[in-house]
Amino acid sequence: MTRRRASDLFVECLESEGVRHVFGIPGEETLDLNESLAHSSVSFVPVRHEQGGAYMADMYGRLTGRAGVCLGTLGPGALNLTTAIADAYLDRAPLVALTGQADLERMHKESHQFIDLVEVLAPITKWNTRVTGPEIIPEVVRKAFKVAESEKPGSTHIELPEDVMAAPVAEGAPGPLPRRRPVRPEPGARELLKAADVIRNAINPVALAGNGAVRAGAAPALREFSRATGIAVAETFMGKGLLDAHDPKALGTVGLQSRDYAMAGFEDADVVIAVGYDLVEHSPDHWNPGRDKKIVVIDSVPAETDQNFVPEVELIGDVYHVLTRLAEECRDVPHSGGSARLRDVVLGRFEAAKEDDHFPMQPPRALWEIRKALGREDMLISDVGLHKLWIGRMFPAHEPNTVLIANGLAGMGFALPCAVAAKLVHPERKVVTVNGDGGFLMNVQELETATRLGTPVVNVIWENRQYGSIVWKQDKRFGAHFGTDFTNPDFVKLAEAFGCAAWRCEEVDDFARHLRHALTLDRPSVIVLPIDYSIDVAISEELGTETVVRT
Repeated sequence: MTRRRASDLFVECLESEGVRHVFGIPGEETLDLNESLAHSSVSFVPVRHEQGGAYMADMYGRLTGRAGVCLGTLGPGALNLTTAIADAYLDRAPLVALTGQADLERMHKESHQFIDLVEVLAPITKWNTRVTGPEIIPEVVRKAFKVAESEKPGSTHIELPEDVMAAPVAEGAPGPLPRRRPVRPEPGARELLKAADVIRNAINPVALAGNGAVRAGAAPALREFSRATGIAVAETFMGKGLLDAHDPKALGTVGLQSRDYAMAGFEDADVVIAVGYDLVEHSPDHWNPGRDKKIVVIDSVPAETDQNFVPEVELIGDVYHVLTRLAEECRDVPHSGGSARLRDVVLGRFEAAKEDDHFPMQPPRALWEIRKALGREDMLISDVGLHKLWIGRMFPAHEPNTVLIANGLAGMGFALPCAVAAKLVHPERKVVTVNGDGGFLMNVQELETATRLGTPVVNVIWENRQYGSIVWKQDKRFGAHFGTDFTNPDFVKLAEAFGCAAWRCEEVDDFARHLRHALTLDRPSVIVLPIDYSIDVAISEELGTETVVRT
């Protein structure tokens, strides 16, 4: 009879946590762990680059609220995980990263491929540790998942030395610890009544909703709060869909330019209700430059300290529950703050785009065709680049978690691997990615993973042979651009080599036709769309200079 190893116990703990997939690449130092996974209910998903696997875990966590799990071996394998681990950390997605490591007895000296990964990953994880013996595995795994999934969620890391994973587990050793839902506090009655008093006495209140409201599943409560009180809601890039884009109280997506907030009514607002708003997306000095607004915070954890974000009252707890209680307290005092000017300008440009026959296609027309092809619950995943700003600015979302944008770390190469995970979570939904020709090549290898898994995601590449967002910024600042031009492979042949369907658009009507066909297929596909970025995403004449420093 084979004796139970530490790796067996570790995988039992993963099963106890409800883990369904581990995304990654095996290594010599993870041989025991991978063998244990092979005999478990957990599916190990081999990827073609560790970063792709970590992004898949990142998206799995965003969409489910349960930590996604990724795996890399020691040294270079582990270091390849870091960008996506940091993405999960700043975008508040629960993720548990597993890395192999050399034997414990090698760690005190110079040794082949040994890097102290606990030290390396400390700044981009909420918590991380090294497993030094089989006996601590149940506690370590339970803590890693508890910390990753607790508000604000993020990444954790467990380092697994090779000799520890191969070690025998003592007879009668404790097994997995029971999984428990993270505990959430509730605000006291005094704070709730104070917040209600501030809101009832407001003249022009406005709400700003972000990622925290999406994570809390609080869209229904936010919609009812807005309906009951008459308070209009603006959304951050990561809050898109909390209100339907066509809801009369939806003020649009703010944060791209200096005039966004003024045109959404923040300039005239005396009270701002920040619902799950996260400063990592956009600084409050853009909407409270005079520090003169009363701020009511509704969030899962106390507010970050910022001189432009000093709350009058904080309601810390379950965002859905707090909004529901606050709506009851404020129901009898309807308000009319906020302004529809921003939304009207943006949606007006969007609707007008359907008549645009320009080719290469301009971004509004491309987005209009994608919106027309997708249902309310279908998903658009944006990579990072100038197209992300167009999507954040203009693409109408009807439900949360249907327009997915990385806006904390905002790393290129995000979209394709995330789309694979999104299709695993929601196989019944259509999933489309929009990529620049710069970012797409950064994780193009995961087309093989998508083909092997049978995840029929549609990848649209906006091709202009430049790093478009940097061209935009350089042209604005210097009147010229430099270091931004490149050539591309034949994307159609490249995609076909991976087993994907692929097309290149040659005229304006090709895009809609190819997109609709691609969405009927049972395999991944690529559509190459020549894009014309000559029109300004900033819509500068109405909305002022851009404020974003990230792409």
